[in-house]
This record gives sequence, C-alpha cells and structure tokens, in this order.
Amino acid sequence: MSKPLPAPFDKKKVVAENRRARFDYFVDDRVEAGIALVGTEVKSLRHGEGSIAESYATVEGEEVWLINSHIPEYSHGNRLNHEPRRPRKLLLKGREISKLQGAVARQGLTLVPLSIYFNSSGRAKVELALARGKKVHDKRDTIKERDWKREQGRLLRARG
Repeated sequence: MSKPLPAPFDKKKVVAENRRARFDYFVDDRVEAGIALVGTEVKSLRHGEGSIAESYATVEGEEVWLINSHIPEYSHGNRLNHEPRRPRKLLLKGREISKLQGAVARQGLTLVPLSIYFNSSGRAKVELALARGKKVHDKRDTIKERDWKREQGRLLRARG
C-alpha cells in the first residue's frame, strides 16, 4: 500500500487569508513563496496581525513583489518600526519567476496572494495563485451553487 500524499503546503499557523480571492477569481495554479521581512514585521505577524485583502503580486524584471499588503506596526517597536503598506519582495526560484511572468504576460492571468502563514520551521510564507478574473455571471453562478450546497446540507440534516 502506498503512502498518502502530503499536503501541498505545510501551514502550521495561518496569519492572514484572502477569502474574497476564491469568489473573485478562478484559481488555476498555486505557488509557495517566502517573504523578505524586517524584524518588526515578523513580530507583528506572529501576533496574528496582517491583511492581504486588497493585495496583489507583480513581476518586475527578475523579482516578484507583494503590493498593498498591510502588516501593522509592531506595538512595542521603536523608531525603527516598519512602514505598514510597503512593497515586500517575494522569494522564488528563477524558473518559478519566469513561469509566472510568462503566464501573466501571455495568458492575462493575475498573481493573487491567498494566505500568509508560518510553516513548521517557523518561516513566513505566502501562498500565491495564478488566477483568472470572474465575470458578474460567474459570480452569480458561484453564489447560486453555494446556496444550493447550504440548502442541501439542511435537507440532509432534517431527514437524517
């Protein structure tokens, strides 16, 4: 008997999640990336603070940047505290960067962060997704399907 497949990403502690991304986009491919952070940003994330609700990633040259993510200033930081909405460099291998750059340029996809988390070795990571935007009718279909699943669960609980 073969071993079960491991989880794709080792998420020990999820700090911020972009729940709206799965509603607004069709998620195609996911990639795990490290983040270049300063000390007070890491401390603030360890306290569970941070938001990636309106953030996105962009490829500039040979680097990938996380834009508009909000990590609030650390409460016990001093004058060396960080800027809350500064662009943060994402750490990926060259082959992954060129793959993402090609998908964004040729296919018109968007790089959307799905979550920020700490893995089992204590490193801060970002789960990036190559996503295609949904139209209004696609969002209506998603709402209709979600409501039907909810109603289906109610019916099964009532019978069972």
